Amino acid sequence: MSGKKIIVQKYGGTSVGTTERIKAVAERIKGYVGKGYSVVVVVSAMGHTTDTLVDLAGQITKNPDKREMDMLLSTGEQVSISLLAMALHETGVDAISYTGSQIRVITDGNFSNAKIESISPERIMQSLDEGRVVIVAGFQGIDANENITTLGRGGSDTSAVALAAVLKTRDCEIYTDVEGVYTADPRIIDRTKKLKEISYDEMLELARLGAAVLHSRSVEFAKKYNIKLHVRSSFNYEEGTIVMPKEEMMERFVISGVTSKTNEAKITLRDIPDKPGIAAQLFKLLGENKLYVNMIVQSTGKDNKASISFTVLKNDLPRARDLCEKIKSDLKATGIDFKEDIAIVSAVGVGMLSSYGVAGRMFQVLSEHGINIEMISTSEIGISCVIDSMYAELAMKAIHKEFLEAEKYVC
Repeated sequence: MSGKKIIVQKYGGTSVGTTERIKAVAERIKGYVGKGYSVVVVVSAMGHTTDTLVDLAGQITKNPDKREMDMLLSTGEQVSISLLAMALHETGVDAISYTGSQIRVITDGNFSNAKIESISPERIMQSLDEGRVVIVAGFQGIDANENITTLGRGGSDTSAVALAAVLKTRDCEIYTDVEGVYTADPRIIDRTKKLKEISYDEMLELARLGAAVLHSRSVEFAKKYNIKLHVRSSFNYEEGTIVMPKEEMMERFVISGVTSKTNEAKITLRDIPDKPGIAAQLFKLLGENKLYVNMIVQSTGKDNKASISFTVLKNDLPRARDLCEKIKSDLKATGIDFKEDIAIVSAVGVGMLSSYGVAGRMFQVLSEHGINIEMISTSEIGISCVIDSMYAELAMKAIHKEFLEAEKYVC
């Protein structure tokens, strides 16, 4: 190449939600071209296009084939990339759009939640050498049999970071409708703070636990390839939040963020023998059927009997229920309980590594508000509690007030 610095930018659905927004994005990209950058752009489907396509499928069948759903959903991004290329042409900037298959985004065959295995950069590099802005459809790829696959909701973030990795640049900007990463969802909590920076591990934990700013797999890619993610708004030119290695951070908090998720359900198998191999048998079966399991808690009662509780995505609950019923007699369980109205409320921060009493104080705050904890999961930098979903907002506000609205908790 001519020595120009490559930057990868991703624009989400709200950023390209209308033709006026697409024109605004084109002007922003033109500015980067004017500064001498080689620009690669990843685009999501316009606005609520994906939801509309899902609704259309639902009008046909309640159980659509996953391969055909990926074929359907991938069309949304194809509209966005072509319109953005046209908008750039109108500004005098040469641009070309590519689908995932055209640049050989190869994934596994797990329809609706595929993982990227490789990307061929040759076609992109050739277009950049020709002085073009390259626009790539996010969220999609093809498997070894050239079936179209999608990466799951939010997968365009992953597409962008994967491209930054193969193009060997640390510069990756994620444009959205918020100005960066906040200590909590500003739509729920008024006194949130925008973070100037956050570590990969914190962002990964927050994304996994419900924060909708970044797709968790995109953060995994960024951490693996040491890519700095700049999360910022496409509606203004303010600086956002940099996601980076914790060693490069200038400031740290005991807790950097509070989040909740309500898209999981809890399953409990009661009175199973408390002996080796029972848990392995259960979770091997779930894994073989590609069911995502988040939290797991085992408790031992009387007479060498135990109970195992775990959470799965609500959409997977019917399949998980069937599998549990199928294996119930083999495990000698006396019963199976299911609960859908749960929330997982979490607090995350690298400052927990050097602080004492965080868990106790968090549990105390929930107790003071009459919120019962059904399950607890911890990591080095995070604490998660399963509670009744009706208390999700109250729990978030209470934890945020305790840890993030008091200066004494700044490291």
